[in-house]
Amino acid sequence: MTIPKSKVKILFPVDAHGKISYQPRMMEKKQSQKNHPDPYRKLQQHLDKQPVGFPATNSGAEIKILQHIFNPEQAGIATCLTHRPEPLAIVYARAKNQVPSLQHLETQLASMLKKGGIEIQRNEDQILYANAPLVVGMYELQIDRLTPEFIANFKIYSADKKFGLSFIGTRLPQMRTIPIKKSIQSHTHVSTFDEINTLLQKARGPFVILACICREKKALQGISCKVTQRKETCMALGSIAESVLEMGVGRKISREEAMIIMDENQKEGLVLQPANAKTPDFICSCCGCCCGMLDIQKNLPVPVNFWASNFQAVIDPSTCIGCGICSKRCQADAILIPPLSEKKENQNKNRIAAVDKNRCIGCGVCVPTCPSNAITLTPRPDKTQPPDTRQELYESLLAGKKDRLARVKLYGKLARDIILTRDLRLLK
Repeated sequence: MTIPKSKVKILFPVDAHGKISYQPRMMEKKQSQKNHPDPYRKLQQHLDKQPVGFPATNSGAEIKILQHIFNPEQAGIATCLTHRPEPLAIVYARAKNQVPSLQHLETQLASMLKKGGIEIQRNEDQILYANAPLVVGMYELQIDRLTPEFIANFKIYSADKKFGLSFIGTRLPQMRTIPIKKSIQSHTHVSTFDEINTLLQKARGPFVILACICREKKALQGISCKVTQRKETCMALGSIAESVLEMGVGRKISREEAMIIMDENQKEGLVLQPANAKTPDFICSCCGCCCGMLDIQKNLPVPVNFWASNFQAVIDPSTCIGCGICSKRCQADAILIPPLSEKKENQNKNRIAAVDKNRCIGCGVCVPTCPSNAITLTPRPDKTQPPDTRQELYESLLAGKKDRLARVKLYGKLARDIILTRDLRLLK
């Protein structure tokens, strides 16, 4: 049976010589995909170009995280924001081809804020809008929107080496550790940005206390924190506090209440980790059993090479009694002590704690509970100053992304640390 040429043209695309060709429709499909890319993938690529990256992974978990926070239209709108807070009119100039009106854009931005997808900053009589990084940002703002699926996807994504390398590969760390108040000796000079009470006294309000999302996540998995049973331990200040209040999340408190809560956090042995700026707009109070930041830190061969801290613990072997309290209290696995021996009692008398200087982040939680006062917190020789504000930090991180050798330098630093410590966890 012979099929007429007219029928062939209907059934299959043919070229000028009557030969069957699939190329025209394949090209049309590729062109369609190019003109209408997946909004979530486009947003992921946009966020990855911001100061704190958001790399793609083979698992695709990053797309599921974005789908939890944004609907498709909102994902497109989010690509019209940057890390710099900007007024509605400037955002609309970029987004006007995606939204029917200025009012519609404003409504969508309000919804995105409620879902923890963006940040705001109030400037006199107007609201400024900005992208929020995943950490610290969108993830923490899901405190009232946690689901088993989101927790599972975040765990997959945060455990991926691409995310880890992006997070630690910035020019400056996004966060820093400051010592607890009772670990600082009266004669030790402490910069105002390393002293928690001074930070709170100088901070711009409002102040909002939040439940720690890391402990909340663990609790949903049936795991209790080993350090504290209190939920409200993490604090938002300034612009982040403004975003949180608009979301209806957390509890607004006074400056005096903020100081009381921080005192309680220090007594329980939580590690104080504010944004890496002289005037931080968030302060996390972290534990080694729940905190994702400390988990990343503990898995590095030489954590202090990727962390901002101006202090380190020192143990006097002549007064250490080997009780082991400091080792149990340390949230960074930085204090080692020989195990008790049932057979060698004389050996137990000589048990002395030792600080691993590669791992000590200078939080000072080990100092006030030492029964023999054998531990002191001393300034590091390479003391550094953080940027003045988080926006200045972001500009520095963004400038660092232009260094084409940044990734090579990162790999080189990690390789050297692995060789020196013989810690192979990163290679597994």
